[in-house]
Amino acid sequence: MMKVLLMVFLLFFIINLINQNIMQFIYQNYLMVIMFLMMMSFPLNNLNYWIKISYIIGGDFYSNLMIYLTLWILILMNLISSMKLNLYYFNIMNLLLLFLMLCFLSFNLIMFYMFFEMSLIPVLMLIMGWGFQIDRIQAGIYMMLYTLFGSLPLFILIIYFYQIIESLMMDFLKMNIFIWYMYIMMMIAFLIKLPMYLFHLWLPKAHVEAPLSGSMILAGVMLKLGSYGMMRLMIMFLNLMMNFNKFIMIISLLGGIYSSLICLNQMDMKKLVAYSSIVHMSILMNGLMTLNNWGFSGGLLMMLGHGLCSSGMFCLVNINYERLHSRSLLINKGMINYYPSLSMMWFLLCSSNLSFPPSLNLWSEIMLLNSIIIWNKMMILLLMMLLFLSASYSLYLYSFSQHGLIKLHMYIKNINIKGIFKLNYTLITFKYIFYLYKYIYL
Repeated sequence: MMKVLLMVFLLFFIINLINQNIMQFIYQNYLMVIMFLMMMSFPLNNLNYWIKISYIIGGDFYSNLMIYLTLWILILMNLISSMKLNLYYFNIMNLLLLFLMLCFLSFNLIMFYMFFEMSLIPVLMLIMGWGFQIDRIQAGIYMMLYTLFGSLPLFILIIYFYQIIESLMMDFLKMNIFIWYMYIMMMIAFLIKLPMYLFHLWLPKAHVEAPLSGSMILAGVMLKLGSYGMMRLMIMFLNLMMNFNKFIMIISLLGGIYSSLICLNQMDMKKLVAYSSIVHMSILMNGLMTLNNWGFSGGLLMMLGHGLCSSGMFCLVNINYERLHSRSLLINKGMINYYPSLSMMWFLLCSSNLSFPPSLNLWSEIMLLNSIIIWNKMMILLLMMLLFLSASYSLYLYSFSQHGLIKLHMYIKNINIKGIFKLNYTLITFKYIFYLYKYIYL
């Protein structure tokens, strides 16, 4: 498998140097090839089954789904991006794909930490290289300082693990630790990456200053690294989590309610979608911290559903920004009069954001709410307020942006649909690869 992956990456660089005109088509199709290679390698019918590609590279059902999410969002990023896609940009995307895949496939804890941090470098390049305003430098520094300083205690904790058990392989980390400050050292790195309210200041700034591709990968995949790491390392802190999780859960739910109120007070559409991510991550983290199967299954579905929904909403905000040159809800009004089909996409994604059926967010929230209420019935009061406000800001975003009287006729431009044709080519390639896989293996 590793030889095949390396050959595909080398093929990417060779074609990139020879002919950059066909690069978008090649990039999408080779991502589809990698997706099917991974699908043939990992089982989907056994959640507890691990497969090792090499001694330190391996994965299971959870890492498999996260890789699929990464590949799909990277494909969509390049389909709809209106930036000038040159060699530098595609090399950054290639590095980002490599780091994220190796982070989800790392069987060794120090390798997981390395790729966990290295995945920030391409995102920082995207923000500082293709950001819209001068504040992009400050946003990139915020993101790096928060995540690097928050992850330093985790690195010290990993070194301590090695001194105790002389191994960092994830299947050997079955010990039960009772030292409370180690629990804090582990949690703070993942709470910043999620992010939890009080550790969230880097996220809205990074989203606002990042280009469309940076916002999509941040919302779609980078936020999931925190919950994924928490799922992997929870087994070592079970007793401490039973004692201390309740404090983090209450603070997180209160922070989610306050973030919902911030969303209702926002005029910047991109900030509104960024703060809505904090609300969803607070519910996800509460479900994981209940330490039951409902919480884990709902958390996994929420990671997938939020990754698709939030990145799609950032895409729609960017489409409006390219036409009206503003993200303010005071200017983005009455778009249903000019783009009714686009308004349908706004409706579907906003309804998915408020967990309307049949979206993945609905089933994930049902499972997460069950796990939280089973854990403590008094939490239902906070959850009722959180869900009501979550529906309120989603409806507020849709109604303000799509309805009303618009007077900016001279700024309206047609929507470029060249990405639709590229998507058709990609889906055709996807179909032929599927037929080949079916013919060979079935």
